[in-house]
Amino acid sequence: MSHEVSINQKMREKELTLATAESCTGGAIAARLTKVPDTSMYFLGSVVSYSNSMKEEVLHIPHTLIVKHGAVSPEIVRAMWEGILSLTGSDYAIAVTGIAGPTGGTPEKPVGTIWAAVGKRGEEPYIWNVKAEGDRETIIEATVDAVLNQLVEKLDI
Repeated sequence: MSHEVSINQKMREKELTLATAESCTGGAIAARLTKVPDTSMYFLGSVVSYSNSMKEEVLHIPHTLIVKHGAVSPEIVRAMWEGILSLTGSDYAIAVTGIAGPTGGTPEKPVGTIWAAVGKRGEEPYIWNVKAEGDRETIIEATVDAVLNQLVEKLDI
């Protein structure tokens, strides 16, 4: 059974909701989840906050936080996670930010540096550096797989 089918079944069974805040994945997490019928029964939606201005204006991430840590950082992914929970009122949230390439990397933050946050409202999110490798498509797919796998673990599926 795929992760998205497991998530669909468990979220509906437990009457929970989910929302996502995506940057470098550009909506790929939401697209993967919504391939399964009846996703609308638990999935509230996604914000693709690709630009810093969207992160600030929609997810209410302070500009100073982005300047201090950079858009690709554990601090920003946590703020994205908190922002999507606040915006949607969902029970669970996923957030990702990173550099999918092929350009945009630096020695400090090379292509494939992805920060992700998965968790339940009222609890500390699990935040980690995915460190995906390969071309852009491979990095995005690896990130989607990683966050959905983590959500499955959080849901005890």
